[in-house]
Amino acid sequence: MGLALVHSRARAGVRAPAVRVEVYLGGGLPSMSIVGLPEAAVREAKDRVRAAIQCAQFEFPARRITVNLAPADLPKDGGRFDLPIALGILAASGQVPGEALRDVEFLGELGLTGELRPVDGVLPAALAAAAEGRRLVVPTANGPEAALPRDGQASTARTLLEVCAALDGRRTLPDAEAPAPCAAHLPDLADVRGQLQARRALEIAAAGGHHLLLVGPPGCGKTLLASRLPGLLPALGEAEALEAATIASISGRGLDPARWRARPYRAPHHTASAVALAGGGSQPRPGEISLAHNGVLFLDELPEWSRQALEVLREPLESGVVTISRAARQCEFPARFQLIAAMNPCPCGWAGDPSGRCRCSPDLIQRYHARISGPLMDRIDLHVDVPRLPPAELRPDAPAGEPSAAVRARVVAARALQQVRSGCCNAHLDQAATMAHCRLAPADQALLERAIDGLQLSARAMHRILRVARTIADLAGSEAIATAHLTEALGYRRLDRQQPLAA
Repeated sequence: MGLALVHSRARAGVRAPAVRVEVYLGGGLPSMSIVGLPEAAVREAKDRVRAAIQCAQFEFPARRITVNLAPADLPKDGGRFDLPIALGILAASGQVPGEALRDVEFLGELGLTGELRPVDGVLPAALAAAAEGRRLVVPTANGPEAALPRDGQASTARTLLEVCAALDGRRTLPDAEAPAPCAAHLPDLADVRGQLQARRALEIAAAGGHHLLLVGPPGCGKTLLASRLPGLLPALGEAEALEAATIASISGRGLDPARWRARPYRAPHHTASAVALAGGGSQPRPGEISLAHNGVLFLDELPEWSRQALEVLREPLESGVVTISRAARQCEFPARFQLIAAMNPCPCGWAGDPSGRCRCSPDLIQRYHARISGPLMDRIDLHVDVPRLPPAELRPDAPAGEPSAAVRARVVAARALQQVRSGCCNAHLDQAATMAHCRLAPADQALLERAIDGLQLSARAMHRILRVARTIADLAGSEAIATAHLTEALGYRRLDRQQPLAA
């Protein structure tokens, strides 16, 4: 009777908990059972493993085989355990040395020929294996992703036979290699003509990490402006980039290892459901707000989104995380994104346009705005008008706007001030930090209080105005918030100056 132990990793949200694959060969009629809360794809591994072992010219034991995936209360899914199960059977039957499995972790799905096929969620497994000080062996196609952790050790293999030869000492598996980073070609802000106020608001949003709402008629450049925001933001740090890449790795949509340092930019269609935004499913997967973590989430045609979908944004906009609860399990995904939204001023899109073409009644306009709840609007820091441009400003020979590189330099300088002062961007300051770093002179404090009373704003809105004013002061290189900075911040609460939205 033989017993073997192989190390592997499961997938549970953004975590990769350790799994001990225990294989026991006992007496009795030949059979194979897999226990430890396996799902359908894991239970089917016994047929894939049997064929792969035989095609690799090994002997499949004619014994009673019991495979235990521990811990038993952790759900196991996918084909990621095929390789460790096969190696456990070979080690328990004495066909490969069991001692060679001690400090190595294995992931990979087996084809019937013994070929190793890629699996999802390799990056969190690579990070966890590096933290444990173990080497990770993955299919060749997963090699670039497994090589991303700087302090990790990962090897790649194409077939089960290659892995077994390496365990016998007859060959060495190649190390996983990270691909050369691919330079991102981001759209330039110079392509945007005119729209000085909207460009200024975009710069403030980038400098402080603030949420932004663009309001204007069709074709005025709202989407064009939103797509330029990633080019204004500072480069991601390694830890931030790994967080975003981990979410992409477990999403099932694939991670491009060459672009893992690029900030995410997500622009889902307005017909997307609440589950598509927040994430979910029987096996919880991240949604759009998590895929935009440390990046930008652009929601166009904001009033056209379903009320249910928009309301799932409330808690993540404040906390930076989203929790998906199901009957069998609960997963928490990071969701610290920067929201850029766009909407028309009315159903026809032309309210306030000098042409006078709008025929929408005030009641109709109010109902249109009421599709966005007051609490959600309260969480958006900047509301900006984007008017229709005169044709003269759209000529090919019209002067181009300031390029992204120049604006980005000011944004980076402002973010550096914020990191030294509070360790985060202004939009992420908590209440205590806001009170400490956003102090006003007595006259400015009185001005703010009058504005809060006149607009009937909440305490949350007041704190957000203070943070925006702090960002404007940082862009100006000012240590204190001046009157001009505060009045500009107040001017960006456009929709608060209109009729109140539905609560």
